[in-house]
Amino acid sequence: MSMRVFVVAGEVSGDKLGGALMAGLRELQQDVSFDGIGGAQMQAQGLTSRFEMNELSVMGIAEILPKYFHLKRRIRETAQAVIDTKPDVLITIDSPDFSLRVAKLVKEASDIRCVHYVAPSVWAWRPGRAVKMAKVIDHVLALLPFEPPYMEASGMECDFVGHPVVAEHVASSDDAKAFRDQHGLGDADPLLLVLPGSRRGEVSRLAPVLGDALKPLVAAHPNLKVVVPAAGPVANLVQEQAKEWPIEPLILDPSGQSLAAAMADKRAAFAAADFAIAASGTVMLELAAAQTPTVSIYTVNWLSLKIMQGLAIVDTANLINLVSDTRHVPEFIGANCRGDLVAGGLETLMADPEPQRAAMGVTMTRLGQGGEDPGLRAARAVLDRMPKA
Repeated sequence: MSMRVFVVAGEVSGDKLGGALMAGLRELQQDVSFDGIGGAQMQAQGLTSRFEMNELSVMGIAEILPKYFHLKRRIRETAQAVIDTKPDVLITIDSPDFSLRVAKLVKEASDIRCVHYVAPSVWAWRPGRAVKMAKVIDHVLALLPFEPPYMEASGMECDFVGHPVVAEHVASSDDAKAFRDQHGLGDADPLLLVLPGSRRGEVSRLAPVLGDALKPLVAAHPNLKVVVPAAGPVANLVQEQAKEWPIEPLILDPSGQSLAAAMADKRAAFAAADFAIAASGTVMLELAAAQTPTVSIYTVNWLSLKIMQGLAIVDTANLINLVSDTRHVPEFIGANCRGDLVAGGLETLMADPEPQRAAMGVTMTRLGQGGEDPGLRAARAVLDRMPKA
């Protein structure tokens, strides 16, 4: 029996989740077709995106305001496309400001089943979101094992499906050595991975902080080498911003590479690195998989930050800290996102990285490492919950 799926992702991490889910649906469902919005990984699974996914990659309340009318138009267009094509299921992935507004319009005009992939962090801030979400979402696919009870209590079906990061290939020590050799990075030189984010706003805010952090680090470690695996949509911006840094980094630009080659290069860099400074987000789980000790940084527009701080109900935004129930990943957020503090945090971590590595191991186990592929698990959950004809 054929199945038509309309799937929507709005940023790089969602595209990764979507690609894994679509691959799982292809494996379990003989005849499945896809429509919607997504990036390179979803397109590799057969999606022709209705418009560039990058249009939706906006973070923060104040950042959204200038693009409000454009985003509102895209919400209407996307919802109308779902209503007109009448798929068997609409699957929205993360990006709740966009996704849930699309689902709301779809539900107002139809009885199309709506699935949302990535539960909102109601255990962290704005717990009332789950009740509001239940009005337009039938089924939630959760990445974290403690999330289903929160969703079910609000009236939605929910399955913990694990995180695709636990099934991804991790580069070997041979891959790491080959990466160092290829780029002329000495085996004995300390290698620092710098990850300023995948959105333009993130890179613009964090690149100057990273430059300030690198000044004392370069002074203390003259042989330090810096590698920046840039996300495709922001690679040019990263190159421009890095001109102000006190050291010339090796920037890995995936543009012009196949998806497989770009991912292999990135994984090799993760394995080769001794330490990392990274924008808080899904990339922290990739670093956990590679066992690369990391300092986490993040900041948003002042107004967005004040609003988010006022609504927060947990003391950490880092996924490794949350899943492992430890606080071994140093965080520098908001007013603390300063170069001098970040550099000091990294020096402290370099002196004793083992507690964080242990927390990374616990995190991967709790996210499903060693079990069924999470993309396949998510696809199975979608199919198992579909109403029977």
